[in-house]
Amino acid sequence: MTFLNARSTYRRAENATNLDAADPHEIIVVTLTELEKSLAVLAKAAETGAPYSPHHLNRAFTAIYILQSSLDFEKGGEVATNLFQVYEYCRLQVSEAFSRKPDPKLASCKDNISALLAAWRQIKPTEV
Repeated sequence: MTFLNARSTYRRAENATNLDAADPHEIIVVTLTELEKSLAVLAKAAETGAPYSPHHLNRAFTAIYILQSSLDFEKGGEVATNLFQVYEYCRLQVSEAFSRKPDPKLASCKDNISALLAAWRQIKPTEV
């Protein structure tokens, strides 16, 4: 990829989603949504024996990193710990797919993330 192509790709990605950076709730919704999409694609590939998309592997790893690093263990307590464990399970399964190990549990990860996303969408952010 040339410098101009890289710059163009970065700008498209930068403009693709209009997020209010001051709204952490929306950032988590978007991150969970993107992770869900990538896990769905990867799970389908695992099911059919197709090669894993490097794009979706990278997106899944990035989303998981964002979600894990956003956790506040002091304020979140047991909930933060449980979320970390779910994200870590998914990270390990994506790592297995990346390493081409047999039968990564990507569909299970997708289902877990879908459930978290549904719950997160029901949470109303509190006004500060």
